[in-house]
Amino acid sequence: METYKFHKTDCGVDFLLNVVHLESADGTYLKKVPFNTDFFEVVFFKKGNGQLILNHQQIELADNSIVFISPSQKRQWHFEENKEQDFTILLFQEDFLNEFFADKLFTYKLLYFYQLHFPVNMMVDKPLIQNYCTFLTEIKNELTHTKADSVHIIRSLLYYILQKLNREYATRNHLDLEKENNHYAFQFRQLIEVHIKDKQRVGDYAEMLGISRISLNTAVKEQFNVTATHLLKQRLLLEIKNYLIHSKLTVSEIAYKLNFSEPNHLMRFFKSQTGMTTSKFLSDSEHQLYSQ
Repeated sequence: METYKFHKTDCGVDFLLNVVHLESADGTYLKKVPFNTDFFEVVFFKKGNGQLILNHQQIELADNSIVFISPSQKRQWHFEENKEQDFTILLFQEDFLNEFFADKLFTYKLLYFYQLHFPVNMMVDKPLIQNYCTFLTEIKNELTHTKADSVHIIRSLLYYILQKLNREYATRNHLDLEKENNHYAFQFRQLIEVHIKDKQRVGDYAEMLGISRISLNTAVKEQFNVTATHLLKQRLLLEIKNYLIHSKLTVSEIAYKLNFSEPNHLMRFFKSQTGMTTSKFLSDSEHQLYSQ
């Protein structure tokens, strides 16, 4: 499966950030093939017709909707032929954004990214989607016609867009915005993305953070309304699913890569989380793929 890498924008400053409209896209979003990227994407649909398969979840594309995609997430676009599509994509790399706002956890505080429990899309009013697209056009103009103060304008517009989206997402899904002094929950999310293949115990992460397992679980529960164990298991499950679908590895090889002591342990874990065997999951996934 192909991974699309970020290309620096053609401007006077090195921004790992870009705004791409459907008309200038390279065709990636029109292909019915699975791929992933090394950058974040927020896709703003004025007009949307079709489906997106994102990490094994089918999302119906619709007018006046927004889709949030995190790095390395596997996706497949299925646009309906002869139907109008009109969308604009905001994309950026994680390290750039965290440095841009001087907050190494910035992307992990945006509740719609690395999301495992709530929708990764949302409907908005038509005037609101238009406002976002207007701001995106301003960012694009600053990127292509860079001036001395462009970085300040881009930073303010980008911060406004991402934080307004975060507030709206939190309200719709009854989530709390960042609580004071609750960085451990976001650090936990960050560490999971880095270490999920070799560390699957909450205690391992508590040790890395220098706090007790109880303190970590309390922080995660307060911030995300789920336990640390649940969050960790769901992320591990996603990793297994991705290996099953997008690699040619056997269950035994996947178990070895993910630090299970034996394949049976992986299969028992998978069934306890999904209610189905790995074979049934693969069969259902292939049926879903070929029915598109």
